[in-house]
Amino acid sequence: MRHSNSGRKFSRTPSHRKVLLANLTKALLLNGKIRTTVLKAKDMRSVVEPMITLAKRNDLHARRLAYKVLNDHSLVKHLFDVVGPLFAGVPGGYTRISKLAMPRRGDCAPMAIIELTRELPKAESATETKTETAEVKPASTEETKTES
Repeated sequence: MRHSNSGRKFSRTPSHRKVLLANLTKALLLNGKIRTTVLKAKDMRSVVEPMITLAKRNDLHARRLAYKVLNDHSLVKHLFDVVGPLFAGVPGGYTRISKLAMPRRGDCAPMAIIELTRELPKAESATETKTETAEVKPASTEETKTES
């Protein structure tokens, strides 16, 4: 019996579950909205909301605790510089789960969209990739001489 054992296992080992929730959290913090199963969305709230609370604190120890979960310095910087200030005066409830009408096609799992309650600003143009144009030399007009 599972007396006093909270949390879902998702048929995964504890380390795999931890990485799964961390990856879903990364995707949500970068995109602001993701589509996943209802149960994963509900469990992901217990990881995302403490991360945003850490971002509101904005001190060195909070950054180190966030890095412990996210394992990406650029994502921690994004969390503390972009996401944290969005929720500066908000006491909680940083995420919203909306259930979708249509289940997943393969296994009929109930699907949901989990999103941040405040909208992330659009990405800046600094990340645009510059395409280099190759210089094309004009074809030579000289005819090649053939030996007869």
